[in-house]
Amino acid sequence: MGNNEQLSAQVPDSMAGLRLDQALAGLFPDYSRARLQRWIKGGQVSLDGRQPRARDIVHGGEAVSLTVELTEETRWRPQPLPLDIVYEDEALLVINKPPGVVVHPGAGNMDGTLSNALLHHAPELEAVPRAGIVHRIDKDTSGLLVVARTLVAQKSLVEQLQARCFDRHYQALVQGVMTAGGCVDAPIGRHPVNRTRQAVITDRESPSIKEAITHYRVAERFRAHTLVNVKLETGRTHQIRVHMAHILYPLVGDPAYGGRLRIPAGVTPELEQALRRFRRQALHAASLGLVHPLSGEAVAWQAALPADMQELIAFCRQQ
Repeated sequence: MGNNEQLSAQVPDSMAGLRLDQALAGLFPDYSRARLQRWIKGGQVSLDGRQPRARDIVHGGEAVSLTVELTEETRWRPQPLPLDIVYEDEALLVINKPPGVVVHPGAGNMDGTLSNALLHHAPELEAVPRAGIVHRIDKDTSGLLVVARTLVAQKSLVEQLQARCFDRHYQALVQGVMTAGGCVDAPIGRHPVNRTRQAVITDRESPSIKEAITHYRVAERFRAHTLVNVKLETGRTHQIRVHMAHILYPLVGDPAYGGRLRIPAGVTPELEQALRRFRRQALHAASLGLVHPLSGEAVAWQAALPADMQELIAFCRQQ
């Protein structure tokens, strides 16, 4: 069940002329304007004893009462699953997610997810939407995720994410030998035929189109592959996977965007076997930087490549 908390305030004269939702965002800065608008629409806000609309203009001096609803993720059950915790304090958690782990429960994956593990480790996450997770990485991608432990921290992290203030760096092993780094600035939307996939969309009128920008540079070249460092400017679904395939350097092992398995001519038997065994996209969220919601200081974390990617790269070096 959800928990409710009653808050009250008086609209100051300095806010006269503002819309109610704007005034509430100033009076109750712990909550996003979108959430406050939902609470107004849901009848959880009273203004001088009446139920107002978000667009109503305030004049100063009005008494505001707000019923804060702390929703619980009751559909998701806590489970004692392993967590690789890189950092933890009262405001946030930073997790190094292994490959093969789903972030949120969903159809066919209600158990064994990162969210189930988080709810067991930190029960207070029941009161934070989506168990505090503000950005995702794909099931078969490894690496760093930040989790907000409170609504205040969640609001700060979501705002940073929307303002593109997160500093996210990935490492990827791609097919082919890159000559130089660059930037892919190509909008992404839902694939016109395969609705479970994303694609670079050239039709600017498409309703699903979103700006997507990926920066990449060469970290190490091999005989038939390249290890690249990737920096996300935007964070679209499957963005790195789609953009690397778009410039004809698909990620090794990518089941959706990598095409059929390609074994380059003349590779060693060890590398051939390693490529055949590697059945996920070779992608790792290696570093994450942000502004701490409480201290206001810039903080950052790193996570080493998982064992399967390290092994694959080692075979590439021996080629």
